[in-house]
Amino acid sequence: MAKTKVQYVCSECGASHAKWNGQCSDCGAWNTLEEAALPTATKNPRFAGYAGASHVTAMNEVALEADPRSNTGIDELDRVLGGGLVHGSVVLLGGDPGIGKSTLLLQTLCDLPGMNPLYVTGEESLQQVTLRAKRLQLPQEGLNLLSETCVERILATAEVERPKLIVIDSIQTIFTEQLQSAPGSVSQVRESAAQLVRFAKQTNTALFLVGHVTKEGTLAGPRVLEHMVDSVLYFEGDPGGRYRVLRAVKNRFGAVNELGVFAMTEEGLKGINNPSAIFLSRHEEPVSGSVIMVTREGTRPLLVEVQALVSESHLGNPRRIAVGLEQNRLAMLLAVTHRHAGIAMYDQDVFLNIVGGVRVTETAADLPLVMAVLSSFRDRSLPSDLVTFGEIGLAGEIRPVPNGEERLKEAAKQGFKRAIIPKSNKPRNIPEGMQVIAAARISEILEHI
Repeated sequence: MAKTKVQYVCSECGASHAKWNGQCSDCGAWNTLEEAALPTATKNPRFAGYAGASHVTAMNEVALEADPRSNTGIDELDRVLGGGLVHGSVVLLGGDPGIGKSTLLLQTLCDLPGMNPLYVTGEESLQQVTLRAKRLQLPQEGLNLLSETCVERILATAEVERPKLIVIDSIQTIFTEQLQSAPGSVSQVRESAAQLVRFAKQTNTALFLVGHVTKEGTLAGPRVLEHMVDSVLYFEGDPGGRYRVLRAVKNRFGAVNELGVFAMTEEGLKGINNPSAIFLSRHEEPVSGSVIMVTREGTRPLLVEVQALVSESHLGNPRRIAVGLEQNRLAMLLAVTHRHAGIAMYDQDVFLNIVGGVRVTETAADLPLVMAVLSSFRDRSLPSDLVTFGEIGLAGEIRPVPNGEERLKEAAKQGFKRAIIPKSNKPRNIPEGMQVIAAARISEILEHI
């Protein structure tokens, strides 16, 4: 086989160099040259284009599949994917070691024997994969296994077997013979993923890529890897705990930030259809500093408990610690409370936590956060059947949030009788048996607390 020529490309400015140097001669950046294969003309027209034939086609002439999606057999995974697995899509799945990535994909493949799935393992032996399937009591008929790390051999096998679904576990172990760098390097991950994505698009094969994460929690490898794929899913949760959260941070075929909740059992991961029940801790008696909020993850309203602890500080700079929420937003809301509600906490330590390990990023958590902090500061408990949501502005106004009526319906379904919401979110048809209190400014909240 002829030796493939390589070049070195600067990751900062994109300049190409014939050999590696410590410093890019064009932009002056240090240690930014990465190995890349020189583009060569291919004699196989099948791989000439990236995602199909290179000719102009009118949109109304594009042939669409009658059913472009396939159910994976796991409802929570289908929800996160946007309603099912799209044929020809590429999904990148990341998460901490031991979180359950391989387990989830192995369960998915065993439930889809009609798609002739192919599980490519680069980290485990075939015996290890088979032992896991037997331990989880999964059907073993119809699933093909391949232990290989060379992307050219993987694609050659896929050309013969013609699977409709391929799992690569993991992309950091795959290498291409066109480059001389070690597997897992930036250039190897980028080039190997590019060949796999090209094959998936041209053959209409669904592809799952398992990705490692760094100690900061981000996917290892080049950032361009997330741009190349269609969907990016993150597995979150404590590997030693029972519950796992699957979150979509990118999805070309569904809602972004969609959430799926799983429970790890002896028979693998099981989807939870009513996740609000596990994130609510029903106290035997009302306690101060606790309030229930209605957040929204993707297309699903979710009830979670917000807990706050306010205690006198003996430090020069009181601590502001938020777990599951943005810490800077906590400091901003405390300043708004001081300015527009007349309650100062400059000499108090404030600790905030979202029960269950959920991470809330939307602004609807502002009003629950303030109510929980005020409840703990005054040591007055809130009613156990009360829910709340709403955004708070710097002027002290309570602003509306999207899908307010759906949030109230979800709260009523869980048995809550009272709600404090923004005035603009008050629905015309209030759920039966629920008392809704609409507030326009933060000062009005003090009357109800």
